Amino acid sequence: MAAWPNPYLPLFLIAALLAFEDWLSTPSCSGGSLGPDPASGDLRAMMVADLMLLGSDATYADRFFRDLLMSKLITKSIQTTNPDMIIVLGDISAKGSEQNESKWIAVLEQFEGILGQYSSLPLHIVLGDKDVGGCSSLDGKLVHRVAKHLPGLDSSGCGAFEISNISFMSLNSVALLCGDNMLRFSVEKVMEMESHRLQMKRSNGAEHYPLGSEKGQDSGAHSWRQNSMISGSGPIILLHIPLHKSDGGVIGVPMFPEGTFSDHPLTPLSSEQSGADGTRLYDRLHTLPANSTQYILQALKPRIIFSAHASSFSDYTHADGTREITVPAMTWKKNGVPGFVIATFGQKGAVSVKCCLLAQEWYIMTGYSAFLFLTALAVRWSHWM
Repeated sequence: MAAWPNPYLPLFLIAALLAFEDWLSTPSCSGGSLGPDPASGDLRAMMVADLMLLGSDATYADRFFRDLLMSKLITKSIQTTNPDMIIVLGDISAKGSEQNESKWIAVLEQFEGILGQYSSLPLHIVLGDKDVGGCSSLDGKLVHRVAKHLPGLDSSGCGAFEISNISFMSLNSVALLCGDNMLRFSVEKVMEMESHRLQMKRSNGAEHYPLGSEKGQDSGAHSWRQNSMISGSGPIILLHIPLHKSDGGVIGVPMFPEGTFSDHPLTPLSSEQSGADGTRLYDRLHTLPANSTQYILQALKPRIIFSAHASSFSDYTHADGTREITVPAMTWKKNGVPGFVIATFGQKGAVSVKCCLLAQEWYIMTGYSAFLFLTALAVRWSHWM
């Protein structure tokens, strides 16, 4: 058996591989590196979206390459950013609306396997359109079956929770796209009740009436009295579908040159555009209609909003001053650079946001291919010698 011409060559190749894997798995975060820990009492959350997992329907390439690679990327990202919790802003499943309950559980188990040792971190999952279907197939029973496996969600797919004295509220924004779907009214009722609760909490006993009503009047969807809450005093809102933007269709301002804009029109739905035509319009928009957007901003006075459903990061400020962060997709199955957002919530109200980008799949494939080529060349060389 031929000996290696240079006994240090195998060690060099292994060291090169380890250095390459460390480089590709280290996220590139905007504004410099993150410190090891947030300030005392602050909460740091890792926001990811659009994982598009297939669970038991995953291919061999997904199971033995993409999942392992994604696990390395997420592990390194968590070690680098040191979050206190993980929030998934929808579409954890690639086709959850087509899956039965056991396959949905398999998707969650797949994600738990990808998280590995960090699966014990506090986790909250928001529903996306891939999870529960679009307007033509959205069904309350399906949402209930899915939501019962996601901690903190009620039967309508909404949830409210508090961690480190920071209040969060996740909404089933898919339902808010869907015209006269009964699930939409359930989500609006959740918002109405939460708004009323927040107002009562801050009113110090002052008289208040339920959101959407005046004294002696009945409440109605998208008709409400000016509430007493201060702008920005409400909870952190978690959505999958971004809010309507009133500036002509640009979803925020990308932080990176390679960021992309949404090419979907943002024409609000008129009263004449209802029924099937309205459903098709909502499906095409990929942003919430203007009336639902106004309802969320007015009823809940969010501290900040996090949404997804786009391939790129954006940081947008609405007309009332509410900031909305759109989180990039963390998958190679959508166009754009995969990434995530790290948000640090201060006890005094300050919120800092950093977007972190990951290596593109073709970088990874090229790197591994080059390593295999050099290894084969070295082996061939050893036989020649």
